[in-house]
This record gives sequence, C-alpha cells and structure tokens, in this order.
Amino acid sequence: MGKCIGVLTAGGDSPGLNAAIRAIGKSALTAFDLQVIGFRDGFRGLMENRTVHLEGEILSGILTLGGTILGTSRDKPHKMPVGSKVQDMTEVMLDNYHRHNLEALICIGGGGTQKNAHRLAQAGMNVVTLPKTIDNDVAMTDITFGFDTALSIATDAIDRLHSTAHSHHRIIVVEIMGHNTGWLGLGAGLAGGADVILIPEIAYDVHQVAEAIRRRRHRGKNFSIVAVSEGALAQEDAKELAELKEKKLEAKDEKKQKKIAAALEAFQAKHASNTLRLSAQLELLTGLESRVTILGHLQRGGTPTAADRILATRLGSACVAAIDAGQYGCMVAVKGESTELVDLAQVVGKRKVVPLDHPWIKAALETGTCLGNQAV
Repeated sequence: MGKCIGVLTAGGDSPGLNAAIRAIGKSALTAFDLQVIGFRDGFRGLMENRTVHLEGEILSGILTLGGTILGTSRDKPHKMPVGSKVQDMTEVMLDNYHRHNLEALICIGGGGTQKNAHRLAQAGMNVVTLPKTIDNDVAMTDITFGFDTALSIATDAIDRLHSTAHSHHRIIVVEIMGHNTGWLGLGAGLAGGADVILIPEIAYDVHQVAEAIRRRRHRGKNFSIVAVSEGALAQEDAKELAELKEKKLEAKDEKKQKKIAAALEAFQAKHASNTLRLSAQLELLTGLESRVTILGHLQRGGTPTAADRILATRLGSACVAAIDAGQYGCMVAVKGESTELVDLAQVVGKRKVVPLDHPWIKAALETGTCLGNQAV
C-alpha cells in the first residue's frame, strides 16, 4: 500500500465540502499515488478512529451534494465530551494518526477548525487546512468556499420577500447568518436591493433606521426590506458589550471572572432575540406593520453553486500538492485567481471583518442604502 493521507470536516456544514473531499480524493489517487482515509464527524471521528477509505464509488456523484459525506461536529481535541467528563483527547488522536501511518491530516473548516488544527500541528501532526464557512470570516484568505452559495440563497430569499412586502405595505426584517461578521448580510442586502442593511461592524441607531423608512414612505414607498446580520448590534448594545469585554480583561480574581462570564452569557442570550426586538421597535416608530423572516440554516443547505464547486476543487487539489511537496502546518488560502500557503499561526485567533472602507459599503451608501449609522 502506498502513502496515505487523512481528511476530516469540522465545525458547521457548508456547501462545497463534498466537492473539496472529491478533489482531495481524486487528486491524491490520480496525480500523486496517495491513498485517502476520511475520518467521520470531525475531530471526534479522529479520536474514535471511525474511518472510511475515500476511493471509487464513494467519491462518485458527490460534487453537487450539499453537506458532507463524512459528517461533522464541533468537538474540540482539547475539550471533548467523553462520557460525563470533558477531556483533552489530543494524545489519543495522535495515536490514531500514527496508527494509520498518515503522511498528513487535512482539516476542512472555519476559524475554530483552523485553531484546533493548529493545536494538532503543535502536538506533532503534519496538518494542512482548507478554509470553509458561509460566513467568509477566515483570516488570510480572499474568500471561503460555502460563502457564494449562502450568498445566493440569502439573495434569493430577499428577492422573494420584495413582493409580499410591497403587496401588504410592510417592513420585512430578514435575519441573515454570518456570526459576528457582515459579509453575508451586506452582500445579500446589496444584491437583493435591501433598503436597510445592518451588520456587526457598524453599530446602528434604530431611530436612524426608522427615519430612513419614513423618508421612503414620504416618497410613496410603503414598504421596506431590512437585511440584518445575526450579529448586528444597536449602539447601546455595542457599548454594553465593549464594557463587559473590558471588565473581563481587567478581572483578576476567579470570582470576578465568573461574574463577568455570566453577564456575557446573559447578554448573548438577550441578543438572540434582537431581530424580533428590532422589528417591534420599527413598527412602533414608523406606524408600518413589520414582519420577521429568519433564514437560519436554510442558508447552509442544498446544492453548491458553480463558483463554490470550482473553488473547493481548486483548494482540494492544491492541498494534496502541498502535502506531496512536504509543506505542512499551513492553510491553503485564496489569493486572486491563485492559491498560496499561509502559516496557520497567522490564521488562528483572527477574524476577517468587513472594513469600513470596503467597496461594498461605499456602493451601498452611494445607492442610498441605510446602514443604520450616518457617521459611516
């Protein structure tokens, strides 16, 4: 048997994962004479040694499938629930890595996966990663696969909501995923012609949003579409969160740290209903009926777009080429039309947010879109 590499998918699922798995398997077998083992359900599968050989029929017909044939989980190597305890299972994973005589392990995922893969690299594994997430927030890469499909789904949803908003003279508030970055909300809002776009990078004033909607009404537009990222914050909430984070940094003793942690947890629980609260505020301030649509996991599902299939295929094949060249401890990043290897140490602990001078923000402002803060 020839040399062997492993692959796993971790974190949230996203379109294009199967395209990447297929590219890794086919490139390894065809161009580099490498065998490929898939570990099921992310890092948990690596710990439990649950594997599948990726070849032949298993790789056939998966290019267009959403999700991941390997399954995924959010389990972390150093904090994994095992029975009634949470344990560091890194050594067990390292043993399984060596048991299969792997040349390298490919970890496909978002920011959390990059961080966990880096830990395994520090433990002694040869690791290469691929950037995937619908949020598009992985540092050091132009784009992540999964983003284009989610953007298309969210845009289509906004397109469909225009007709009902217009017919009933309503405000439709559409909550779009993206965690704590606004790429998905901003992109879908622009592409779908949303009248208001609220993203985490720009704290909003609900009165400015209401005023923008009232101005539309005075111009004869009796409906508005508000695209709001799930992580968007009102100015007062952004101030509260910043203060809590500052207190957490300043807290020295364990009692204070637990108190601040509890306060942060309560804040996040309250923020979970932010879109519903925003809708009620806008209805009160404008006199227009307001309805909420939360797209949720709909944005992660279904057939990946052609762009995501191509991107995942490019990254998958480039990843195998890097392993064949003996280049480890890196992420295969997208740079323009090319790929480059970035040291994982430069990726972990960072998040790619929307810069305030980004062309998408400039285009939104110049076309009269309200971003919730006139100071932008």
